Amino acid sequence: MFYCIFISCFLHISKVVSEAMTVNISLCFYKTPEEFHHEGDVVIGAFFPIHTYYSPNKVPHPSVPYKYMDNYLQYNFKNYQYILALVFAIEEINENPNLLPNISLGFDFYNVRFTEKETLMNVCFWLTGQGQKKILPNYNCAKNNFTTALTGTSWTTSAQIGTLLQLFKFPQLSFGPYDPILSDRGQYSSLYQMAPKYSSISRGIVSLMVHFRWSWVGLILPDDHKGYIILSELREDMERKGVCIAFVKMILLTLTSYYNKFWENMDKTNVIIIYGDVDSLTGLMRNIGQRLLTAKVWVMNIEPHITDYADYFMFDSFHGSLIFTHKYRESFDLTTFIQTVNPYKYPEDIYLPKLWHLFFKCSFSDIDCLLLANCQSNASLDVLPSHILDMTISEESNNIYNAVYAVAHSLHQMSLQQVQKQPHENGEAMAFFPWQLNIFLKDINERGNISLDWRHKLNGEYDILNLWNLPKGLGQKVKIGSFSANAPEGQQLSLSEHMIQWAGGFSEIPQSVCSESCRPGFRKVILEGKAICCYNCTPCADNEISNETDVDQCVKCPESHYANTEKNHCFQKTVSFLAYEEPLGITLASITLCLSALTAFVIGVFVKYRDTPIVKANNRGLSYTLLITITFCLLCSLNFIGQPNTASCILQQNIFGVAFTVALATVLAKAITVVIAFKATFPGRMVRWLMTSRAPNYIIPICTLIQLLLCGIWMATSPPFIDQDVHAEHGQILLFCNKGSSVAFHCVLGYLCSLALGGYTMAFLSRNLPDTFNESKFLSFSMLVFFCVWVTFLPVYHSTKGKVMVAMEVFSILASSAALLGFIFAPKCYIILFRPDRNSFHHIRDKTHSQRNTSLKI
Repeated sequence: MFYCIFISCFLHISKVVSEAMTVNISLCFYKTPEEFHHEGDVVIGAFFPIHTYYSPNKVPHPSVPYKYMDNYLQYNFKNYQYILALVFAIEEINENPNLLPNISLGFDFYNVRFTEKETLMNVCFWLTGQGQKKILPNYNCAKNNFTTALTGTSWTTSAQIGTLLQLFKFPQLSFGPYDPILSDRGQYSSLYQMAPKYSSISRGIVSLMVHFRWSWVGLILPDDHKGYIILSELREDMERKGVCIAFVKMILLTLTSYYNKFWENMDKTNVIIIYGDVDSLTGLMRNIGQRLLTAKVWVMNIEPHITDYADYFMFDSFHGSLIFTHKYRESFDLTTFIQTVNPYKYPEDIYLPKLWHLFFKCSFSDIDCLLLANCQSNASLDVLPSHILDMTISEESNNIYNAVYAVAHSLHQMSLQQVQKQPHENGEAMAFFPWQLNIFLKDINERGNISLDWRHKLNGEYDILNLWNLPKGLGQKVKIGSFSANAPEGQQLSLSEHMIQWAGGFSEIPQSVCSESCRPGFRKVILEGKAICCYNCTPCADNEISNETDVDQCVKCPESHYANTEKNHCFQKTVSFLAYEEPLGITLASITLCLSALTAFVIGVFVKYRDTPIVKANNRGLSYTLLITITFCLLCSLNFIGQPNTASCILQQNIFGVAFTVALATVLAKAITVVIAFKATFPGRMVRWLMTSRAPNYIIPICTLIQLLLCGIWMATSPPFIDQDVHAEHGQILLFCNKGSSVAFHCVLGYLCSLALGGYTMAFLSRNLPDTFNESKFLSFSMLVFFCVWVTFLPVYHSTKGKVMVAMEVFSILASSAALLGFIFAPKCYIILFRPDRNSFHHIRDKTHSQRNTSLKI
C-alpha cells in the first residue's frame, strides 16, 4: 500500500514539474497557423492532421456544437512524417530531368482539425487562392495550376473534402486506409485511394487469439460503416474458431461517449481489440492513456499517437500492446533526407521551428517570432525519440510518396499528349484544368503502374508489432511476428513469443477466458443462455476419457481397454478368470480335494467293513455306486477353475449333469428299496418279485439315459463356448464359459431338482418304517439340502457377474455333494468306527425282539 501511495505522489509531482516547465515555453510556440506553402509551377493540395484542439473536460460549447470549451492545443508530431514524405517526393521529382522537365511541383499545406466546418473552409481557401482571408466561390485569385488534393488519414476527412471537390470534378488522392464507401464511383468519381484493399485483418487477429488461447475478448469499434463491417467479419471468424465476444463498445462521434458509462464492464476481460482510424480513435486513445489501464492487452490496427503520459513508462496503458500493420513495399528511404531537414532550410514550414524550440532549446525572437540560431549542436530530427517522430516509414507516408509520383506521371503523360497535339512555344508552361488529370489517374488506379509499383498488393500480409514503452517513453515498436493469409492453414501466423513484452501486471502470457479450462478427464458443459466460451466442467462418464483440455465430448475407451481413475488415459485390460493361483481358486480347489479325499476314505471304510450288518442292510452295491458318483461330482468342480477352453466348457456341464443324475437316481433307488423291503413282509407276489429281481436298481440307467438325451440335444443345438465379459470387473476382461443355450442349462438343472424332489418324497414317506438301519431320514435330509442349494443357486447365479458367478456354481456343486456325503454316510461311518457294538447281529436280534414285544403289547 505504501509503495502505491509513493508512486502516485511521485507521478503527481512529476506532472506539476512538467506543467511548471511549460510556462517557460515562448508564446510563439502557441501561434498555430493552419497553412504554409511550398512554391512550384504545379501545386498539390495537402490536407494532413498535424495539430488539433481538444477539450479535457469534454464539455460542448453551449451555442456552437462543433466547438468545445476549455480547448487545449495538441500536436501530433508523428504525423509530421507525412509532410516530410511529401517534401521528399516533390524534391526528388523536381530533380529528375526525365520526369516533368521545366515543370516544378509545389504544395499547399492545410491542417485538418477534425471539425467538418474548418476542414471545408480550408479547402475553399485553397481553391480560391486567398489563404485565410476570404472565400470567393468558383474563383481562383492566385492563378495557380492546381493538380490534385491529398487527403487523409481517415475516411471521414476524405469524404468531407471529396463531397466538395466532386462538384468541380477535382481529382483527389486519399492516402488513408482503404474504405469501400470511397470506392463508390457514383458518389466519388474523382477520388482515388492509394491504399490497396485488405480483407484478412480479422482472420489475422482471430488467429492471434487462438494462438494464445484468448477465448474471451472485448471489442471497441467506431460507430460507422467500417466498424460494423469489421464487427461482422470478426464475429464470423470468431465463431468459426471458438472465440467469444465479452462485450462490444461502439465509439460515438461525440466525446461524451467517454464518460464513465463507456468504461463499464471493461474488467470482464484482459484482452481488448481496438479497430478504427485516427479520427475515430484519437479521443479513445487519450482517455485510455489518462486512465492508466495497465493490466490490459490491447490488440490494435493502428499505433496510438498519444504521448502525454509517455514518461511514465511503467504505468503506460499501451505498453505491451500488439499492433497489426500492413506489410508493404517501401518506395523510398527517408532517413538520409530527415538528417538534412532544419527550419533554416525550409523557412516556410510552420512546424520545424516548434520542434527545434521544444526539443533543441532554440529560442524565438520576441519581435517577429523568428527562430534564432542558438540551438544545440546536434539538432536533427533523426535524434528525436520514436514516440515523437518515428524514423520508420509509415504506410500513410509510403502512400503519400506514391501519390505524388502518380500525379507526376499523370502530368507527364498529359504533357506528352499536349506536345504531340500542339508543341509549346517560347517555353510556355503547360496549361491544363485539374479535371483533365482524372483520365490518367483513373488509368493508373485501375491497372496499376509497373514502374511505380504503388498498387502492389501483398494479399493480406501483416506485420505484428509489440509496443515497448521503454524509459522516457521511447515507444519502441518491435516486430514479433507476421500473418500471411496466403500461407497454408496452420502456417499463416508466425510469432517469436520470447520477444514479447507483456503489459504491466503480467509476468507471463495473460489469460483471457470466460471459464477456466477443463483439464483432462473432464468435458465442457455449455451453460444455457451463455456464450459457448462460458461453460462448466463435468467428469467424463465411466470408461470414457479426455486427454486434452477443453474438449466438448469425452472419448469412449475400446472394449479391450479401460479408463484410469483420472479418466485421461485408456489402459489395456488384463485377462482374468477363476485361477488356481488366486485365493478364491485355491480355497475352492482345496475344499474339492479334501472332500474327494474324505469320500475316498468313506469308500475304503465301506469296502473294509462290507460284511458288517450296517453295510449289508443299506444296499451295499448302491452305496458303492453313490460314493463313487459323489467323488465324480466333487472332482467335476475342478473343470470350473483355471483358464477355460473349449473342451473344459463342454465337459463342465456334461459331467456335472450326468454325475449328479447318477447320484440322485441312486438315492432314489435306495429310497424305493427301503419301501419295497418293508412291504416284503406282506403277502403279495409282486412285491417279492421286485425285491428278488432288484428292479429299483434299473432306475439309475433309465434316469441317466434321460439326462444324456437332454445333454445331447444341448450339445447339438447350442453347446457352451468360451466367452469374455469386459464389464464385469474394472480393468479386466473376464474369460468364462458361456452356457450357450440358457434353456438347455435350466432344463438339466430342473431335471436334477425333480430327481431330488422325487427322492426326498420317497424317503420322507418311509421315514417312520420300523427297520433297524432305516436310512430314510438321512436320505430325506440330504435331498432337502440338495434341493434348497440349487433352488437358491438360481437367483444368486443370475445376480452375480464375473468370477463370483463361477465360484457360486462351484460352491453349489461342493455344497450339494457334501450334503449327500454327510447326511447319508456320516451316521454309518460313526457306527462302524466308533460304535462297533451296534454293528452286530446280536444287537440286531435284541433290537428286533424288543420291537416285536412292543408291537404285541400294543
